[in-house]
Amino acid sequence: MKPIDMHVHVVGNGSGGTGCWLRVRGWHRPLAALMLKHIGLPSGVMKGDLDRLYIERLLELVRGSSLGAIVILAQDRVYDAQGCVMKEAGSFYVPNDYVLGLARQHPEFLPAVSIHPARPDALEELERCLAAGAVMMKCLPNCHNIDCNDRRYTKFWERMAATKLPLL
Repeated sequence: MKPIDMHVHVVGNGSGGTGCWLRVRGWHRPLAALMLKHIGLPSGVMKGDLDRLYIERLLELVRGSSLGAIVILAQDRVYDAQGCVMKEAGSFYVPNDYVLGLARQHPEFLPAVSIHPARPDALEELERCLAAGAVMMKCLPNCHNIDCNDRRYTKFWERMAATKLPLL
């Protein structure tokens, strides 16, 4: 069995109808330019066809490597404790449906979904993503505004544990 890279970010600007968005501001601009250059994408891609070109490049990199597959990461929106989207928070968004769809199209991709447990539909989204083949769940408490000790999320964490879905 070939190795699997368990942590590969997917980004997009929505140019391909993916639902992705990206906010690159301030000191993130030169960092984003450096990252694009490092993976072999042109500098103007941020305002162009980023969705398609980024995925094509990821596929090239995986197919030319010793890896068998990569786990591609969704990135949920930021929610407040009442379960409302904080519209101006977050630097990027990658929908679960996007990574799930990419994984259906390309066997090199394994989908890691991202679900904020404060979402009103968090448990339903978890079940939907499990049924669609999610192999991991990702959240970033410091970036997503998640208090992991909040008892309102207990059923969500317990359901994840019951299904043995790894948490990143």
